[in-house]
Amino acid sequence: MSSSIAKANPIAPMALLRQLFWASRPISWINTAYPFGLAYALATGRLDLTFWVGCLFFLIPYNLLMYGINDVFDYESDLRNPRKGSIEGAILDKKWHKPTLLWSFLLPVPFAVYLFAAGNLTSGLFLALFLFAVIAYSAPKLRFKEIPLLDSITSASHFVGPMIVGLAMAGADLKDGGVIKIISAFTLWGMASHAFGAVQDIQADREGGLASIATSFGAKDTVRFAFAAYFFAGCILLTGAWPIPLAAIAAIPYLWIVAPFWNLKDEACEVANLGWRRFIWLNFFAGFLVTMLAIYVSWK
Repeated sequence: MSSSIAKANPIAPMALLRQLFWASRPISWINTAYPFGLAYALATGRLDLTFWVGCLFFLIPYNLLMYGINDVFDYESDLRNPRKGSIEGAILDKKWHKPTLLWSFLLPVPFAVYLFAAGNLTSGLFLALFLFAVIAYSAPKLRFKEIPLLDSITSASHFVGPMIVGLAMAGADLKDGGVIKIISAFTLWGMASHAFGAVQDIQADREGGLASIATSFGAKDTVRFAFAAYFFAGCILLTGAWPIPLAAIAAIPYLWIVAPFWNLKDEACEVANLGWRRFIWLNFFAGFLVTMLAIYVSWK
């Protein structure tokens, strides 16, 4: 029996690693690392140690913290959700719950310590705020994800936060009009994306006893909220200094994706998954467009 255990032990770490990998949502890694990296690089003109540590932190540990907690405490709802168990989210067997929580909290520590030490008071306060938001979104007794509208605002902060931290660490003026417009537009984009993503989960969330902006507003009104948020995000970008208005082009495909679900009924909520899958890949196009703008600005 001891020999069997010995043979099994070397496999366990790899099995855990696979679970942690999928729990961290690798399809979403770029959505958090990219905002930090782009903001920091543009503001400083450097690709120094802080750039690489920050990018790596927001690439993997940050996402594991965000989604690992979510997968543990949303387990019952995820069992009822047909889109879970894919790139859109893992179904985490109960035997992995404790180690996932442990590593979700431990892995970010050395990176966060470095970023606090290498940054300034402003960046430190923002980093603490956004780490709290990541935990509060899914953690018991806080569960911001179950407070309609606050859930979308908190979700948006998960992606806007890395950009703000990057700008703050670079010493950028966060009160600058152009910076405020970009942050505001990005926040509306994040709120729209969360709200639209929540639509497809209405039935599963209600069966699991979970609340969200979509379970509260209903499919139709949530889709319309998402459409309006994408629209106004584009409008804000149009008022920015050149070449920021060019980024407004990225809002058009999102409007095109959401529009077909304008009159979606709650009982047909899962149909919205088709639009959501398009949304996931559209993010790469939007990232490409922003990258081209960033290159243009840096060469100008």
